[in-house]
Amino acid sequence: MMTRLVLPLLAATALSGCNLAPKYVRPAGAIPATLPAGTPGAVAADAIGWRDFFVDPALRDTIALALENNRDLRLAAANVLQARALYRVQRADLLPTVNGGASATFTNNVFGAGGGPGGGVGGIPGAGGGGTIEIYQANIGLSAFEIDLFGRVRNLTEAALQQYFATEEAQRATQVALIGEVASAYVTLAADQDRLRIARETLKSFEESLRLTTAQFRIGVASELEQRQADTNYQAARNDIAQITAQIALDRNALDLLAGATVPAGLLPTELGTRAFTLADLPADLSSEVLLRRPDVLRAERQLRAQNANIGAARAALFPTISLTATFGTLSTALSGLFGAGSDVWTVAPSATLPIFDFGRRRGNIRAAEAQAQGAVATYERTLQVAFREVADALAQRGTIGEQVAAREARANSAAVAARLSDARYRAGVDSFLVSLDAQRTAYAAQQDLVTTRALRATNLVTLYRTLGGGLR
Repeated sequence: MMTRLVLPLLAATALSGCNLAPKYVRPAGAIPATLPAGTPGAVAADAIGWRDFFVDPALRDTIALALENNRDLRLAAANVLQARALYRVQRADLLPTVNGGASATFTNNVFGAGGGPGGGVGGIPGAGGGGTIEIYQANIGLSAFEIDLFGRVRNLTEAALQQYFATEEAQRATQVALIGEVASAYVTLAADQDRLRIARETLKSFEESLRLTTAQFRIGVASELEQRQADTNYQAARNDIAQITAQIALDRNALDLLAGATVPAGLLPTELGTRAFTLADLPADLSSEVLLRRPDVLRAERQLRAQNANIGAARAALFPTISLTATFGTLSTALSGLFGAGSDVWTVAPSATLPIFDFGRRRGNIRAAEAQAQGAVATYERTLQVAFREVADALAQRGTIGEQVAAREARANSAAVAARLSDARYRAGVDSFLVSLDAQRTAYAAQQDLVTTRALRATNLVTLYRTLGGGLR
């Protein structure tokens, strides 16, 4: 009897080879073939592990702390687990759900002795004779299993699988972004430490100038204008110190949030200077194909594949839904005879359903699925274009950042020398105090600009590494 149940099921399952989903073709032509100043055949940044790229030990430990504790990354991991579970739920529809059951029924014999045909009640031998009718039953079987002749269930399963993969890529994208954000926040904090040091050193210089001009004003050697201008520089430096001190506190708060925990003081940077946080450079020859491996681009492509499968599921709804319900078991009026000879029973009930009038619902579902697929294509192309723009911007900045740093260093050195010479000429009576104050302001601004440009150089390479998909290993 079991053979009669299994063979039709296997035969129907073997026929389920039709797939109505359109053939997937990756969209092409959204971006140029090569990145600016790049040629094909480059080694991608994702081949360089983040522990190798970031050479500063304290920064590496800070990134590791963030990867362990960051809540956004934990949320992304939870989303992956949820998507995987939903895929398993959908995948289970590909196979029949087998249930087992047992029941016992006790019915009072209202007809009395011999009340039923055949000496029993309801055609059940031995159930007559008055008293209570006992019926025991045990069975195993499947209920309303859909035989997937037209690929509806398989396409729904494929869509769930692609959504699961898309969620995994979203987690990887979150990791890449997190590493870049932590490194940038770390460099920003280091740069602000340098700015604070410069502001404090400048405050001492301005304080000395203010003390000198105030004393000269009291004896009539300097004018009140000179004394007020010296005080203006001094107060401006005081304000800068207060602002930068507050900004450093904000920088630390931002770094703690990214790390998901308080970053130990021993890991915090104390200066930017000329220290190296990363490798000096990345492979130069770049093809735009490296962008296809970025997690956010892969995520968009996975979602496109999912929408493609949804079209197949919607098309399959135009055809009959064939399902099978079958059971095999035993039936007896005595518990002791439940598994005895001649007690077996079985049922096989195939069914087919095809809506005749649905007033365009199924056709509408197909049009909706096709529109969603078109939207997924646009999203994929847009994601790829944004990735190209991010890398192109980083490369454009990278091409001149070295020259900018060199120019800022030369300007800062010249401004510092000019400030010293101007102060000496003022003290010798050659130049006015206004010339000396202007030289001091210029030197202060040049030092601050140099710190900003050095921080820009450090974060530029981090940005390039992140936009090329680095940080996955």
